[in-house]
Amino acid sequence: MSELPITSGVRFLRSHKIAFIPHLYVWEEHGGTAHSAASLGVDEHQVIKTLVLETEIRKPLIVLMHGDREVSTKSLARFLGCKSVQPCSPQNVTRYTGYQVGGCSPFGIRQSLPIYAESTILELPRLFINGGKRGFLIEITPAALAPLSPTPVRVAI
Repeated sequence: MSELPITSGVRFLRSHKIAFIPHLYVWEEHGGTAHSAASLGVDEHQVIKTLVLETEIRKPLIVLMHGDREVSTKSLARFLGCKSVQPCSPQNVTRYTGYQVGGCSPFGIRQSLPIYAESTILELPRLFINGGKRGFLIEITPAALAPLSPTPVRVAI
């Protein structure tokens, strides 16, 4: 594999003195977290997706979710007190975060967005989350998410 990519996410982690273990793998379009988990030999439940969504009034937000679970947009909308929530277009994901779909990290994003995390993520001993590039996950403890101030939610299905 190639050397460690220096992404906005890596710069953020270093500037906040957050310890992480980099993991590179061969990215596969539509492979999702099942592919990345298999590539790294870890449980898909520990691989965390960074999902960029928006409300009906186009207000963007991020949800961190277990790789083997989905977000109940109805539950999330109810929690947020809005009518609906849907995934952003790939173009808007890049516009809001500076990252491509499939390589989106919650660290070092372009715009400050509210971040929500499925509460059970915070109970994992270690997790694997995108480092800001396709084929690049970082291994961290849930405590490393603290600088993002994620709001815990229960919206997994």
